[in-house]
Amino acid sequence: MKDARILFMGTPDFAVSSLTAVLEAGYNVVGVVTKSDRPVGRKQVLTPPPVKEAALRHGLLVLQPEKIKAEEALDEVLALEPDLIITAAYGQILPKKLLDAPKYGCINVHASLLPKYRGGAPIHKSIVEGEAETGVTIMYMVEALDAGDMLSKVVVPIEERDTVGTMFDKLAAAGSELLLATVPRLLAGELVAEQQDHSAATFAPNIKRTDEKIDWSRSAEQIYNQVRGLNPWPVAFTTCEGKIWKLWWVEKMLASGEGKEPGTIIAREEDGIVVACGSGAVKITELQPEGKKRMSALDFLRGAGSNIEIGTKVGE
Repeated sequence: MKDARILFMGTPDFAVSSLTAVLEAGYNVVGVVTKSDRPVGRKQVLTPPPVKEAALRHGLLVLQPEKIKAEEALDEVLALEPDLIITAAYGQILPKKLLDAPKYGCINVHASLLPKYRGGAPIHKSIVEGEAETGVTIMYMVEALDAGDMLSKVVVPIEERDTVGTMFDKLAAAGSELLLATVPRLLAGELVAEQQDHSAATFAPNIKRTDEKIDWSRSAEQIYNQVRGLNPWPVAFTTCEGKIWKLWWVEKMLASGEGKEPGTIIAREEDGIVVACGSGAVKITELQPEGKKRMSALDFLRGAGSNIEIGTKVGE
């Protein structure tokens, strides 16, 4: 069944693991569809998506339609005559004409335990919400967001100090392994899809700027989860004396902060800045002051932050 014509659709690093796994297993990948190159960084250098780079290293045909629903783009994709389409974080909902074309359908590798956390930021959301576990679901694609029938799942624990970065790597690896276990059974007609419980669906839309700002009235536990759930991108932030501080890491201090107004700096310690929360406190141990590089709180307090006083309010 490895002669089946597979079209792969994906964009970020998460999808590279699945593409690479399928290729190394000897499947017949006839082409790759990914998003357009985008300007990246301060200098806005035009940069290809990671899936494109991986595909070109393997000598694959790469298509980059701006809108997959455009007739010209559809014709170009359908001309490849795929028997199976595999998507992983592609970033666009596929039209019915494309979904109906492959003999074995269109399947998606999604980084959550559906129906929980449909959408573009399931890894971020699972950590921000303090989940103890997440996982990967492989499902059929439909014309609705992550709502198709499920073919297989794997559970992946979230450890206390996991970040989006560490979970991204764990889930990418788990997803590629699950895909290799699922595809041969799918092609052999051995799988029975399970319908999602749509009434239990929750959503994880792409991260907005408002999601990155810390609300100090929340608990220390919630703020800790927000910080690690946005590390290493896009990174949580607060403000101090009109300047932005990106917070790369904080430690929970659940027994501190009682009776203090949330957002108040209540201690300057050798390894961090302690800020009162709605309940408890957190110690900022790694930050990036506006216009500066990422640094330890120790270096900050010895340098640019040497004038930060106890009683200073952050987040205003």
